[in-house]
Amino acid sequence: MDVESLINPHLRAMQPYTPIVPFEVLSQRLGRRPEDIVKLDANENPYGPSPRALQALARADGLHIYPDPDQTALRKAIADHIGIPPEHILCGAGADEVIDLVARAFVRPGDAVVDLPPTFGMYRWVADVMNANYVAAPRRADFSVDVHAVERLVNWRSEIGDAPVANLQSPVSNLQSPVSNLQPPTSLDSLIPKLLFIADPNNPDGSTICDEQLRALLALPVVVVLDEAYVDFSARPSRVSWALAYDNLIVLRTFSKLAGMAGLRVGYGVFPRAIIQHLWKIKQPYTPNVAGTVAAIAALSDREYLRENVQRLVAERQRMSELLGQFDWLHVFPSEANFVLCRVAEDAPVNHGETRPPAARRLKQALEQQGVLVRYFDREGLRDCVRISVGRPDQTDRLIAALKALGE
Repeated sequence: MDVESLINPHLRAMQPYTPIVPFEVLSQRLGRRPEDIVKLDANENPYGPSPRALQALARADGLHIYPDPDQTALRKAIADHIGIPPEHILCGAGADEVIDLVARAFVRPGDAVVDLPPTFGMYRWVADVMNANYVAAPRRADFSVDVHAVERLVNWRSEIGDAPVANLQSPVSNLQSPVSNLQPPTSLDSLIPKLLFIADPNNPDGSTICDEQLRALLALPVVVVLDEAYVDFSARPSRVSWALAYDNLIVLRTFSKLAGMAGLRVGYGVFPRAIIQHLWKIKQPYTPNVAGTVAAIAALSDREYLRENVQRLVAERQRMSELLGQFDWLHVFPSEANFVLCRVAEDAPVNHGETRPPAARRLKQALEQQGVLVRYFDREGLRDCVRISVGRPDQTDRLIAALKALGE
């Protein structure tokens, strides 16, 4: 029996999401002890969870009991922290689960999902999983959002009237915006975008979208999913309260970055009432798990620890950016997240047995050999860049020393 033939055809052809290489695997590959490796490739909080969260984990009991499916205590703690009624909050095993829930609630095979690349790869991945039409409105060279391009993508239906489906042309035929994985339309409505994903600050460059631009996008007939994973490191305040004012806005948050809990997988979304009632119907009932729940509640109670960590990371982001700016073969983009993006010139002093471009990939490999991990993306618009997470001052010093050693 050809079991694989029973797999959904679009999944057989789909490219998998590419996560970072596990720390233990890299340790073995590099022949270095874990404590000798500077890990600046995944935007993790180097200071880890609050001591209160660690204490709560140590004291946690009831691990043999399923978690509260209503997330009562966790949603109340989040509500108190962000000033939003708990009935607008739904938690998941990381913001990734919430992204998946949103896609399952809105997207049918062939529906359109709008993305603003280069950005977080999970949005493209979930569109592919749903067999959606992935439609891209690429960001400008400075990574700002091209609002006009998005407006044309979403409003194209009004320009063609009641044309037959057989005569339908691509909604982006006049845009410099690639459309990939396009499914045959069964109706005009099937190509009307359902979701628009926006990371703010954007990953991997750390840019933000202003209020005026966001309001323009919210005026479109599409559900806007605003991913605020890194908003705590930005001078721009969170827009979680906007989800109560706009019936087409979803705001996502995570405990991975602010609270240093990436390994515990806790995230949440803030939703209008009309949306959240349907998400509860399709959500797995027992996430987040007990460990993540007790740690998240304790972390939110330690506001001073969270505030101090943000201050330290923002200060170190500034210091690291200034130090990186000393290398004339690196262009450092401004960032309001816990990472910075650097464009690597082709004359960078990196070889590592590979003389062809891109230099950014060679830089990533050269730093890895010195035990310093940064992120390289083999994607359109990023092949000449590396993303560097903000670490502790001693980790920044190791990074800069490794970069200087390249030119010696």
